[in-house]
Amino acid sequence: MQTGTINTPRLATSSAFSVESRNGRPDFELASALQKVSPKQQARAQKTATDFEAMFLNSMFSQMTSGLKGEGPFGDTPGTGVWRSMLTEQYSKNFAKAGGVGVATEVYRTLILQQAKTIRTA
Repeated sequence: MQTGTINTPRLATSSAFSVESRNGRPDFELASALQKVSPKQQARAQKTATDFEAMFLNSMFSQMTSGLKGEGPFGDTPGTGVWRSMLTEQYSKNFAKAGGVGVATEVYRTLILQQAKTIRTA
């Protein structure tokens, strides 16, 4: 018996964020809003959402490593704190670019829905 994934149709979007977001079902509200918002605004919202998630992850990673003393490639030197902060910043950016933990998707959805409302009422 073979197991595999079920292919479900996705609504086409110009961004890397999927319109399919609510329990594996298409998000028609987001799809409608995306039609009202320009591709330039969509790209800006996507970058903002990804940057926000990177900032959130950086805060989380910083808290996780704040108690470490004298460990790592630099031992217990004055540069350890600086090196560790730069490392956690790069980790957070890479995690966010790779899909993150889902914060960016929700922030993106909220930004697009707000922009679509503004366009409709303007």
